[in-house]
Parts: sequence; structure tokens; C-alpha cells
Amino acid sequence: MTSGQATVPAPGAVDAAGTGRDAILRAARRAFTQRPYAEVTIRAIAADAGVSPSLVVKHFGRKEELFNTVADFGPAAAELFDAPLGTLGRHMVVTLVRRRRELQSDPLLRVVFSLGNRDERSLLRDRFQEQVTDPLAARLPGPEPALRAELIAGHLLGLGATLSLHRDGAGAEAGPEHIADLYAPALQALITG
Repeated sequence: MTSGQATVPAPGAVDAAGTGRDAILRAARRAFTQRPYAEVTIRAIAADAGVSPSLVVKHFGRKEELFNTVADFGPAAAELFDAPLGTLGRHMVVTLVRRRRELQSDPLLRVVFSLGNRDERSLLRDRFQEQVTDPLAARLPGPEPALRAELIAGHLLGLGATLSLHRDGAGAEAGPEHIADLYAPALQALITG
């Protein structure tokens, strides 16, 4: 592709508002978690999202700003943890499953793809710790809150990985509430200590 050619949006790439913002975020998450920062380009992200590079810049600015957006787990964590401790396990499962289905991506799972890398992707791991694991540990009563928070995060990542792996499996047919009936008790046991 030459630099003057426009990219034709892929079917379904543009979100309901017609902006392509969600498609850009999904493409950027893939790019930044699978390749070194220096190898990622706005042009490649735009091509993957099915939008023009100028639209990526319009929504997110420079590559650094887009990376910072991708590395922000704060909004997902706030939504996942927005429940009283007594019902937090169930709330996290239902919220995770619903958000995955609405956004067609997992709000946390991208951190898994950053494991073992030494470049800027380590920021994903650091932010995950600061924005997900540490705030959760701060909420947990009882002994070993940091360990229990890490195990809860592992459960949530495992659920996301399972639903991704078996996209057309039984989990795709099950409602969020039913998945929570089966999965949330293990989380709740870790929450209450």
C-alpha cells in the first residue's frame, strides 16, 4: 500500500456511532500486546481496524497517547469492583461476561499477551498491578489480601481466556447469570477469605 491510499473499512469495523473508535482500540490492543512498541505503527493499527490513519489520530492522537489508552485498566477495574464485598464475586463474573459480549473484547485479558516482554509492554503489567490487583487487595478483609487479589485476578483472566478459546462453545450459549452461578463461588471464597 502506498502512503497516499485510503484504507477501506472492513465490514463491521465501524462501531454503532460510526466512528471506528472501538475497532481502533481492539486493533491497538492486539498490536501493542503482540509486538514491540517500536514496531507498532498508526498505519498498521488503522489497517487492522479498517479505518484511515487520520481517524486514529483524530480519536487518540499520537502513538504514545494511544498506547496509554490501551494500557489503562482503570475504567474496567472500576466497573468490575463496583459492588459490595458480599456480592463482588458474582458481580465481577456477570460484568466481565457482559462487557466481553458488548465490546467483543475482554477488558483485562490483554495483559496476558504482555508476559515475558521487556520493552514498553511491561507498562501493561505495571498498570494492571496498580489499577486492578492493588485496589482489589486494598478492599479485601482478612489475611493475605495481596495473594488473594492476585488469585482473583487469575480467575478473571482464566474466565476471559476460556471464553475466548471456546468462542462457539457452551459458554457462548450460557447467560452471564448462569456462568456466575457456576464460577462466582470460587471468587467469592477468595474475596471473603
